[in-house]
Amino acid sequence: MATHRNWFEGWRLFGLLTLTLIGLSIWIAAMRQFEVEGVRMVIRFTARTSLLFFCLAFSAAALARLWPNAWTHWQRRNRRYLGVTFAASHAIHAVAIAAFAMLDPPGFAAATSIVSYIFGGIGYLAIIALTATSFDRTAALLGPRAWRRLHLIGGYYLLLQFMVSFGKRIPEMPLYALFLVPLAAVFALRMISMAGRPAPRQAQAQAQAS
Repeated sequence: MATHRNWFEGWRLFGLLTLTLIGLSIWIAAMRQFEVEGVRMVIRFTARTSLLFFCLAFSAAALARLWPNAWTHWQRRNRRYLGVTFAASHAIHAVAIAAFAMLDPPGFAAATSIVSYIFGGIGYLAIIALTATSFDRTAALLGPRAWRRLHLIGGYYLLLQFMVSFGKRIPEMPLYALFLVPLAAVFALRMISMAGRPAPRQAQAQAQAS
């Protein structure tokens, strides 16, 4: 059966979403004359858009397996581009963090710690590795087994980091608990999908029998 595709897919999808994120980030910062508060608003905004695109990318395969329909098929086909859009969102996030550090060094020092440097740095290394291997040539060079392992470990590390980053703000701002809901849902979807998937030997036996 031919798969229906629309124009809002592939690299066009990535380009439009990334340009939208850049435009909105500039607009948000401009509302506060590109001063510290405006930059911090961009940091919060891009943290949330990064969460959105990460969840869309990391849940795509599980959703397509559990609830096959037009939306989940579209999401699965565009998982790579949603993931690269997540990387673009977090790149803007990094630029805003750097601007915060330059504009308000005391405030930046108070808002960060050695722990955030270490685990945040690992997170960005994971994003770079995942993005660099999101292209056909680099994925082929890495090999399917290593590619799957990298994207699995990197994805779960980022999910955990999102949970910690949003979760630690709950005592001061209880509404931040809402951001944990999509993360918990993505984790649950992946576990349910994995539980329903036959083991490699069983799948091989079924393929040989069919």
